Amino acid sequence: ASKQSWMIMTFLLILHYTVRNYGPVFEEQPRNTLFPEGSSEEQILLTCQARASPPATYRWKLNGTEIKIETNSRYRLNGGNLVISNPVKLKDAGFYQCVASNSVGTVVSREAYVLLQEFSTEERDPVRGTEGWGVMFTCSPPPHFPGIEYRWFVNDFPNFISTDRRRFISQATGNLYIAKTEASDLGNYSCFATGHIDSFKKSVFSTSSQLSLVREDSRPYAPTIKAKFPSDTFALAGQLVSLECFAFGNPVPQIRWRKLDGGQSSRWITTEPLLEFKEVSFEDEGTYECEAENIQGKDTYRGPQPEWLKVISDKEADIGADLHWSCAAAGKPRPTIRWLRNGRPLTSQNRIEVNGGDLRIFKLTMDDSGMYQCVGENKHGSTYASAELYVQAFAPDFRLNPVRRLIPAARGGEIIIHCQPKAAPKANIIWTKGTELLNNGSRITITPSGTLIIRNISKSDEGKYTCFAENFMGKANSTGTLSVRDATKITLAPSSADINVGENITLKCHASHDPTMDLTFTWCLDDLLIDISKSEGHYKRASTVNLMVLNAQLKHAGRYTCTAQTVVDSASESATLVVRGPPGPPGGLVVTDIKDTTVQLSWSRGFDNHSPIAKYVIQVRTPIFSHWKQARTNPANIEGNSETAQVGNLIPWMDYEFRVLASNILGVGEPSMPSAKIRTKEAAPTVAPSGLNGGGGAPGELIINWTPMQREYQNGDGFGYNLTFRKEGTQVWKTATVLGAESLHYVYRNESIAPYTPFEVKIKAFNKKGEGPESLVSIVHSAEEGNETAGVSSAIIRVLLHFSTGQIQILLHYCLQIRYWKHGDKEEAADRVRTAGLVSSAHVTDLHPNTKYHVAVRAYNRAGTGPASNPTSFTTTKPPPRRPPDNISWKFSSSSVSIKWDPVVAKADESAVTGYKVTSTSSG
Repeated sequence: ASKQSWMIMTFLLILHYTVRNYGPVFEEQPRNTLFPEGSSEEQILLTCQARASPPATYRWKLNGTEIKIETNSRYRLNGGNLVISNPVKLKDAGFYQCVASNSVGTVVSREAYVLLQEFSTEERDPVRGTEGWGVMFTCSPPPHFPGIEYRWFVNDFPNFISTDRRRFISQATGNLYIAKTEASDLGNYSCFATGHIDSFKKSVFSTSSQLSLVREDSRPYAPTIKAKFPSDTFALAGQLVSLECFAFGNPVPQIRWRKLDGGQSSRWITTEPLLEFKEVSFEDEGTYECEAENIQGKDTYRGPQPEWLKVISDKEADIGADLHWSCAAAGKPRPTIRWLRNGRPLTSQNRIEVNGGDLRIFKLTMDDSGMYQCVGENKHGSTYASAELYVQAFAPDFRLNPVRRLIPAARGGEIIIHCQPKAAPKANIIWTKGTELLNNGSRITITPSGTLIIRNISKSDEGKYTCFAENFMGKANSTGTLSVRDATKITLAPSSADINVGENITLKCHASHDPTMDLTFTWCLDDLLIDISKSEGHYKRASTVNLMVLNAQLKHAGRYTCTAQTVVDSASESATLVVRGPPGPPGGLVVTDIKDTTVQLSWSRGFDNHSPIAKYVIQVRTPIFSHWKQARTNPANIEGNSETAQVGNLIPWMDYEFRVLASNILGVGEPSMPSAKIRTKEAAPTVAPSGLNGGGGAPGELIINWTPMQREYQNGDGFGYNLTFRKEGTQVWKTATVLGAESLHYVYRNESIAPYTPFEVKIKAFNKKGEGPESLVSIVHSAEEGNETAGVSSAIIRVLLHFSTGQIQILLHYCLQIRYWKHGDKEEAADRVRTAGLVSSAHVTDLHPNTKYHVAVRAYNRAGTGPASNPTSFTTTKPPPRRPPDNISWKFSSSSVSIKWDPVVAKADESAVTGYKVTSTSSG
């Protein structure tokens, strides 16, 4: 009873729990979202779903401020999800939070960041090092979600760096490490980061850092580990986990990994700087050590001393400017950062502001020059990063970059004149024309950087223009002369045209220009410059101006732009060339409804290339017939507006590939990509085996032969042959089953069968799906009594002949003719041996060793030759070894001689040695 009461109480408690209200519990929360500018997507979806009773209502916050969805048409709620239409980076990037509420309470989701910023455009400081020593380039990527992939290129994009034992790119920080620098490493390095989300990919890259190296004798030094894995790594079972470790050193160090509290696992994948667990398991938990070693020594790391994520580098700054340096370090516990100047602690005072890893110095003076260090420390140790600050001050100087001395400009055009003196601090710039001071106006602009821009130029703008630069250290100026020329104009623009593939056309273009200047013409196709020397004969200059398109192909269609250019200006006009041709390849070919002799094909239309598609043709191929051939289809003629058809007359249980070709009045287009390989369904055989014959064999045997069925006639798995046969004139059929498509004969043995007895024989094929049709009846004889061959050797045989008493009486006045020929030769070409009178045996000589022969015997007399006996076969033996014994020695006694020799070993094409023959002769 107490147990029953307990059960009732439990039920009541559960019932009470299920009906009471409860607060929101998140089932889905927003995730960090990458939204690259320029994406074709028109909206962002941030998910939010909470379980609650009563159901929750939802609000959203952006950067801590509630979004007024009812007053902003670009935001809307779909359940709890937030949909942002036509997102704008400046307005919509930031931290989003979902707020779910009901009468019980309110919960706030985790923050989700919507962002992909570009790298900072600030110029990066150069990286200086000593040849033979290691260097590190910091990537300092922009904020990003989700994780990104890092690569580096040097000098020009896309000259990407290949990682090896000497060079390593950390996928944790993006930093590039070079263990031992070489002269070939000189160049400008840029970090390249790629973010992925679904099928969209966005890449950004940094400004470059120049590597400069000091040449010194490269001496060996021990390794120092620079790229280190975090002290603690947490992962879910089955995830991919990677640990990184890389060291500087000369020679380049070798990296080894080991687990301190266990042996190495077969699941590890070690490629020097990386230790990877493809599917991490609980057995992989533990402490791991990385060891870098070369001939000078070794360095080990097992965590968790501080590791730099961001370091400072040498800086040249103008007097009076502001400096901002930042350092960031990782470690456990989290490192603290302090600053040193010339080895002494640096704290916030006057113009100096120190805030953890950030150092700011305002209004730099010459006294601020010196060596600076940021120090990352925790209880396990410290790490230092050093850089030099050089504060400079000097008067403006135009010697390296004066104003252009001669400045030609086109009438009605625009000219940009730069003024870029070297000065510290930055110089104040003013411009004059002659003695007239220039100011910003409707046609004249002086930019903050000192550049002079003049628009809608006229003849009155000619003259001398002087840039004056001044700072507190001094002043300087530089002058250039502006001359105005006639503007370049297109007087005959190219005309748009339509042509067919293979035709020619000339695009014309003429221009007027200032006669004192040289004029050049260039042509572009879809904004890409046409290089006539690399056009494979499709482009030619009809004159120095006009462009001929020869034997036009589809790739030559597009927008052609003629540009007339002088050193001061240019003019362009464009025309569209349409090239009509055969259709492009159909796409999306899919095979469905696969049966034994039919399949259904569907595809999508390709480009019609400006001429309507008239019809489609389907082609097919199999492993047996590797060339493509036209398929039989339903409908037989597939019209140009069709996108599906049935293919018939296929072979059951056969592998097929299909492709589709479209055609129009201009020809047949390129075929589609082949379909995925399919196999038709199985069916029973539809044809009977051929070549049914037989005969020969030993006495008492019936041998039945046939031609094996080829793969295309088997129609299914489990293939074989069913035979039926009977003595001619009898009623009862015997049956036999022979398995295997390659089988080609069957032997029926019965000692009671008389020689050369005729049998009626039929055959049919079968597989798992059933039997095929039966062949016509063929007559096959059992074995006859034949001649014998004896004494077969490598070059001679003896033919034995057996005659009955009656045959001897008939043949007493005859001689015999023996015919013999090689297997594969025709009997008509047989060699002959004749006997003198009736004999019972004869020798045939001069045969080839190890060769199969056939032999037949005929009787002949003065009246001619009689019919031949049934042929019989034999194979000559292999020839004896052709080498004499080696190392022959002998020993005499009073009445005998003992002889020894090395045995002769027969080769593969020789017969085995059965004995030796010793001969002797007496002398005198």
